[in-house]
Amino acid sequence: MRRSATRKTGQPNSTSVNSSAVDLFRSASSRASTKELERIDSLFYSYANPTSGLIDPEGIENLCSDIEVDHTDVRILMLAWKMKSEKQGYFNLDEWRTGLKSLRADTVSKLKKALPDLEKEVRRPSNFVDFYSYAFRYCLTEEKQKSIDIESICELLDLVLGSQFHSQVNAFVEYLKIQTDYKVINMDQWMGFFRFCNEISYPDLSNYDSELAWPLILDNFVEWLQAKQN
Repeated sequence: MRRSATRKTGQPNSTSVNSSAVDLFRSASSRASTKELERIDSLFYSYANPTSGLIDPEGIENLCSDIEVDHTDVRILMLAWKMKSEKQGYFNLDEWRTGLKSLRADTVSKLKKALPDLEKEVRRPSNFVDFYSYAFRYCLTEEKQKSIDIESICELLDLVLGSQFHSQVNAFVEYLKIQTDYKVINMDQWMGFFRFCNEISYPDLSNYDSELAWPLILDNFVEWLQAKQN
């Protein structure tokens, strides 16, 4: 007798089996993502001010205490960069979610463990320029503010660049504190100093050309350095 070509009743269709497996995976993944977000939100509200609905400076200090990092540590600024925080000293819920989801940290313990990798991420040249410019913008605390006072700039330079360009930062901070021409620093001058650190041979300054498009404050800084060296 010829065997029937008809599929036996009840035999599973491979396409439907694969589709069911994908649906199950998606469902499980969605549930896990929802649970992670719930834990991230719960962590946020454990530090947030119930009145403002924001993590304020006091909340950030409590967070720093829990992750065992000083509130003046550069890694807190890196965390703000990761969250794309817009207001210095404050995190809103969306910013908190952005940062912690990216770091895959839904507990204090995981956040603490994520900090070394976050620092490595920021230190990559492709990211550091963005972080360096962000650090300046983050310190613009008033509406329409475009510059930062010299004292704050000196602290920020040491925090952000001090470990990479120790000698250049120390010299520039010394110059900024004794000069009398500038009371504030703007973004162009801030970025110009970063370019100076990366491009100019130090301390001989042999490739510095004042005819190129350097901010005037750096021309003055180089003149001061050369006079000091001589």
